This record gives sequence, C-alpha cells and structure tokens, in this order.
Amino acid sequence: MLARSLLISMVLIIILFSPGANAQEMMGLENIVDQQTAWDIILLYIGIGFQHILPLGLDHILFVVALCLAVERLKPLIWQISAFTIAHTLTLGLASLGLVNVSPNLVEPIIALSIAWLALENLRGGSPPRWRPVLVFGFGLFHGLGFAGALTELGMPPDQFLPSLLAFNVGVELGQLSIVASLWLGLHFLRDQPRFELGKKVVSGSIALAALWWVVERIFLGG
Repeated sequence: MLARSLLISMVLIIILFSPGANAQEMMGLENIVDQQTAWDIILLYIGIGFQHILPLGLDHILFVVALCLAVERLKPLIWQISAFTIAHTLTLGLASLGLVNVSPNLVEPIIALSIAWLALENLRGGSPPRWRPVLVFGFGLFHGLGFAGALTELGMPPDQFLPSLLAFNVGVELGQLSIVASLWLGLHFLRDQPRFELGKKVVSGSIALAALWWVVERIFLGG
C-alpha cells in the first residue's frame, strides 16, 4: 500500500506541475484549447478533474473520509470505493453525453445527504451493513451527476470531447485515490490508539453537521 501511495503521489506531482493543469487556465478554457495539442488538453483535463477533488471538492472529500472511517479492513473498503467509482463514472459519462439530465437542485442536496448519512452511520458504531456497497453505488450515481455539472460549466472542446471526458474522470479518480491512500495509511497506525474511537466520533459528528447544513443550504438558500 505504501508503494502504491508513493506512485500516486509521483503521478500527482507530474500532473499538478504540467503545463496544462494550473488554475489560471481553468478560468478560461474556451480561450486556450485551440492553442493546445491533444496531449496538452488531456493533461489539462486530468488536472481539472484532480483539482475538482483536491482542493476544491470539500463535499466529495468528506464523503470519502466518512467512507474510510467506517471500514477497518482493506477488502471491504476496496469494494465500496469500486462501487462508488463505477457509479459516478457511469453518470458522469451519460450526463456529459446529454443522455441523462437531472436538475442540480435535486442532485446537490442528495450529495450532501449522502455525506451526512455515512457520517451518522459512523456515529452509530459497529460494522457497516453488508449491503453498504449498494448504498454507496446509489450515492455515487448522484456524485457523478455533480461532477458532470461542474464539467459542463467548464466546457469541453468538441473535437476532443471523449479524451477530455476520460481525462477529467482520470483526474477525479487520482484525487479520490490520493485521499483513500493517505487516510488508509494514517488510520492503519491510529486505530490501536486508546482515543481513536472518540476521535472517529468527533470527526464523524463534524462531518454530519457540515453535511446537514449543506442540505438545508442547498434546498432552502440556493447554495
């Protein structure tokens, strides 16, 4: 696992310091894509996907944190992360192709609710239910629609649509995997500490409060 984490870190360093992955370019994509090679555009959208998770995607970060806090063994975590990845990749692709269209007014509160649900389950204690990967898959469908909404706002070059879409998804996955790898390594060493359970409840409670506020904000305040 340590070797995998180091590999991911090296890839991220390459992406973040590549010519196509800086914040300035993200603000004016329509003005630069015509001047880029296909490889530059791929690197650009990988960087955008990664930055959509780290540091910009606080809600998605908290979802992954809540997911990792509940799972002590690696195999169940892999199953859940895989279910989440398959689901959000599916809806990201369908929505970006215009085959699925769901209002952000529905998607964004459900994303917040999914975070609160996982965090509240962590507060309950005990092992997650066996059917949790199915629940995570369902939540992942809405997270994918959220990713698609962000990507639609940024826009994609028509002649590089599919490579841009795939590159964005790769960036999202790298951001997600970097969180999972870091958390798994950290939690592996902390689980035997006497105050670990208390810390887990404090973190989960904080995540639940933040997510529930987002639910209220996104439904009633248009946030």
